Amino acid sequence: MGKRITVDPITRIEGHLRIDVEVDNGSVSKAWASGQMWRGIETMLKGRNPKDAWVFAQRFCGVCTTVHAISSIRSVEDALDVELPVNAQMIRNIMIALHSLQDHIVHFYHLSALDWVDITSALEADPAKAASIAQSLSPWPGNSVTEFAAVKERLKGFVSTGKLGIFSSGYWGHKDMRLEPEINLIAVAHYLKALDYQRKAAQAVAILGSKNPHIQNLVVGGVATAVNVDNPATLNVERLALLRSLTMEVKQFVNEVYYPDVLAIASFYKDWFKYGRGVDNYLATPDFPLDGKSTSFGVTGGTIMNGDLSTFRESASWNDDYIRKNITESVAHAWYEDGEPLHPWKGETEPSYGEFDDEGKYTWVKAPRLEGKPAQVGPLAQILVNYAAGDEKVTELVNSAASTLGIGLDDLHSTMGRHYARAARAVVMADKAVEYIDALEANIAAGDQTYANDTELPDGEYSGVGFHEAPRGLLSHWLVMRDKKIFNYQAVVPSTWNAGPRDEQGTPGPYEASLVGNPVLEADKPLEVIRTVHSFDPCLACAVHTIDPEKNEIVKVQVR
Repeated sequence: MGKRITVDPITRIEGHLRIDVEVDNGSVSKAWASGQMWRGIETMLKGRNPKDAWVFAQRFCGVCTTVHAISSIRSVEDALDVELPVNAQMIRNIMIALHSLQDHIVHFYHLSALDWVDITSALEADPAKAASIAQSLSPWPGNSVTEFAAVKERLKGFVSTGKLGIFSSGYWGHKDMRLEPEINLIAVAHYLKALDYQRKAAQAVAILGSKNPHIQNLVVGGVATAVNVDNPATLNVERLALLRSLTMEVKQFVNEVYYPDVLAIASFYKDWFKYGRGVDNYLATPDFPLDGKSTSFGVTGGTIMNGDLSTFRESASWNDDYIRKNITESVAHAWYEDGEPLHPWKGETEPSYGEFDDEGKYTWVKAPRLEGKPAQVGPLAQILVNYAAGDEKVTELVNSAASTLGIGLDDLHSTMGRHYARAARAVVMADKAVEYIDALEANIAAGDQTYANDTELPDGEYSGVGFHEAPRGLLSHWLVMRDKKIFNYQAVVPSTWNAGPRDEQGTPGPYEASLVGNPVLEADKPLEVIRTVHSFDPCLACAVHTIDPEKNEIVKVQVR
């Protein structure tokens, strides 16, 4: 047996994730991913009015609340075959795109960039040289000597207090931190600036959704965002102008800062296009419906198996029987009552907690499977699927980046490939947000101000699924309603696809498989483990948890 390393909790994520690895001869030979908190919201939803489900479902998470609301309400609309007004589809599309932008910016800069950027090294940087480098990469007006000098002074202030504030608890000085001081200073400056632009994206979502997080504007059959360009209390000309202005600012940041920064940092870590592959079956769903019946979409969905793009199978709509019928969840290694893998419409949530057992049960996360196989979801899946489908924008981005970095398409199946794919997806999302604002304004200008179709719940039993390509990947809410009440409800979320454990065949999930073969230079600073796990953008179930920095136990809660 190799040396055992336990990282618990994985920080800079939402929720509580534990990663265990065994290291032999300097690289990971075995890994376990464990979600350490129980979700349980499915149980709460039973017996409730299906029209209210989306309000509760947002509480699945403390970060990606919008996506659960969208998937939940789509599950009811799917069950009842509800048609939406085009204005409602566009308003939802705009919120989805802007939420993705906010999420992707936060993930790269605030949750994972510090795995690659040595903050303390930036104190040695020359602001003039940093400005020269940054200006060679992008026309972003903030890349000035004055800006970088000010950030360096601000960073000195942090360090002189003996604390690094928001930059604390990093593996500074690790042997594999490779960026030049000036690149580190650029990254620190953009880290701080990213706080402003993720806020602008969230503010834009709130214009349509009334608040953010936890939007308030969904109804079965559309949205509650009243449309009247002449009414100051509704979505009017002034609100639309502010929405467009914020969106254009965020788009500029993505194109001129985020995307170039990812390429620049990746160029110093090209070997990380060789680590972190793991499960290379990919699954994505079509999204951004363009008509009321959801028959055409702005992005393509589908599957790719074994990392081979020639196996691409398009999922043309949410009615694709292949996807709807072949998803199951295994609990062979999860803390639930034993049973065969179940389809989500028949899924059960019966907790059965025990100790962490390497060969038995060790997590609260179920293991989703497609036709019995693990699959990776997320921006990499969506970018590869759309590349295979021949999407012009995606093809242009990927081919250009591959040429710039000197990598091949196969290198995207990796830790750094996931970061690149998320940045490319952000560029696509920025374009989509503007495209749907244009479409909404044109539809309103043509005289259509309808934003919801009244929907009544019928007696009888109906089943539906709400698919959504969330920032972290394929999200689906599966609902069975009986006589106007929720009879069963299961959410199969991106983090169960990616963070799921071994199944009854002993096949590891994507996190676990991706860690095998990773180098670990310093066992007490397992930076390489964190890099690969963070590249998935882990987001575990939302709940409150408390830790003590001295590792003392504060409270123990028994879940019955």
